[in-house]
Amino acid sequence: MSLYRARVAPKHSLIAAVRTGLRELANPDKAPDMQAYMKSEMPYLGVQKPARKTVEKAVFAAHVIAEPADWVDTVLTLWRDATYREERYIAIDLSGDRRYAAWQNSGLLPMYDELIVTGAWWDYVDEIANRRIGPLLRAEPLVLKPIMLKWSVDADRWRRRTSIICQLASKAATDTDLLASCIEANVDDPDFFLRKGIGWALREYAKTDPAWVRGFVAAHPGLSGLSKREAMKHL
Repeated sequence: MSLYRARVAPKHSLIAAVRTGLRELANPDKAPDMQAYMKSEMPYLGVQKPARKTVEKAVFAAHVIAEPADWVDTVLTLWRDATYREERYIAIDLSGDRRYAAWQNSGLLPMYDELIVTGAWWDYVDEIANRRIGPLLRAEPLVLKPIMLKWSVDADRWRRRTSIICQLASKAATDTDLLASCIEANVDDPDFFLRKGIGWALREYAKTDPAWVRGFVAAHPGLSGLSKREAMKHL
């Protein structure tokens, strides 16, 4: 059974502790600026990353989850019921906490897909694409590659961006056929986040194989100016 489909009660104590910890550190003076910067409909409490990490460290250590399905349920409950954006950041961080590294497998794709599609903004999506989907792709390429190819032509732009940038940390393990296919599927799209993502993916891979990136850019004159500039930034 997929971990995602299992239904058990969430760890209410962990979620309650997260909310309590965030509210204790809330800064109403910073919250509006954080919301404006991220163009977020969901409000912020004004808890910046260093303080948020302090909450996570204490709460995650005090509320260790014993079962994979309970962990998935906790991540999703914290995400779905979030009132403030910081709660969703912590849900993403819980999904990648080292205590649960052994539970990372392709059965989690429905969970990550939900976070990508319902999050629908770069601060959520980029973390999941790079630090969750990317490692799964490297661990289970036969499972993940067909899904990334499907996502590269999906109607949802955030699935498409994920397919493009999920190999940012792959370095020499980059599947260049997959990278090329996902980029080529989106070359003509005018969306800023797709064009930026293409450039970012190529720029990162250029650190490993600059000749491949130069050749790819030369062979694809249809790449946007933004994508080309990003790709060639350090070449």
